[in-house]
Amino acid sequence: MMTPMRYIVLVLVIILSLHYIMSFSHEEYGKATSLDRIKQSWSGPNPPYKGGIPDEYYKPSAPVDLPDRKANATFVMLVRNSDLTGILGSMKQIEDRFNRKFQYPYVFLNEEPFTDEFKKHITSLTDAPVEFGLIPNEDWVQPPHIDEERATKARQEMVDQGVIYGGAYRNMCRFNSGLFFKQELLQKYKYYWRVEPDIKIFCDVDYDPFLVMQDQDKVYGFTISLYEYPATIPTLWDTTRKFIKENPGLMAPDNAMGFISDDGGETYNRCHFWSNFEIGSLDFWRGEGYTKYFDYLDKEGGFYYERWGDAPVHSIGAALFANKSQIHFFNDIGYRHEPFQHCPQGDVHAAGRCWCNPSENFDYEWYSCLNRYDQMF
Repeated sequence: MMTPMRYIVLVLVIILSLHYIMSFSHEEYGKATSLDRIKQSWSGPNPPYKGGIPDEYYKPSAPVDLPDRKANATFVMLVRNSDLTGILGSMKQIEDRFNRKFQYPYVFLNEEPFTDEFKKHITSLTDAPVEFGLIPNEDWVQPPHIDEERATKARQEMVDQGVIYGGAYRNMCRFNSGLFFKQELLQKYKYYWRVEPDIKIFCDVDYDPFLVMQDQDKVYGFTISLYEYPATIPTLWDTTRKFIKENPGLMAPDNAMGFISDDGGETYNRCHFWSNFEIGSLDFWRGEGYTKYFDYLDKEGGFYYERWGDAPVHSIGAALFANKSQIHFFNDIGYRHEPFQHCPQGDVHAAGRCWCNPSENFDYEWYSCLNRYDQMF
């Protein structure tokens, strides 16, 4: 028969045992999700991160039921080593919402060599192929035909006037406008999905957007459109009009001029697709029309004398050299890049199991250009 004292001792033993077990489990859980645990060296066959990690790296995937058909496509990420935290968050969402089911490859581009630390963390997130590329210096730095004194003066004037990003991002805008698709690692691909650090993907993507592009002959896909800051592109449209006049045969017959101009091309209404998200055709950018257009802009020097961004340049190029039916609004891909977001509405929101608030949606706000896109059809 158990005495009261023995009962008390037994209860204490049980409590201490449970405390030990829960403490151990909690500690192990914390280790599994902490940055310190992530920074530890991996061991075993999947894979051993010892010594240098080559730029061309393939991590064998575990057996999964992959789709029978895929497009020749890749994700493209232009990032620096210092962007690691932000791009890990973006990539994790891409994997969880889409790519764990499709396993499309990744191409990372940088003006400086990627560190082993960067490669280790990136490759731990996916079973898909990953490649790391170093941008050639001549593709990144200011070209020799630019007058540095004039460019410096222009940057300072923008800074003095409080123009957003007035003193920065010239090399990046030029590279994204006309040089990213010329990189060696991208030559084997036909389609790409551009991904930036610190984005949010709100909805499950249970179909293949790349096959939408391929099967429906699309060349450019977007989620958000808005107006460009006029102070950054004062002569972009004048330069574009000169190019059109000199190359009249390059424009597509049923183009999207109505999206970028309200008067048949006399003026630019500043509407553009927000290019931090874009799913596009690499062959389209490599084509005669856009290649000549970018080269023309590059010689004019507006990427440095003003601040021509890749968003308006890509948008104008897509609007002029593609049929309007080849530009696609990915309504079912919920997306945020500060400070704007596209949140699918109604049944689309429910079908995608989206976690964004439907009331927080930029689609038809006063600064959005989506209504102009809608009016073309």
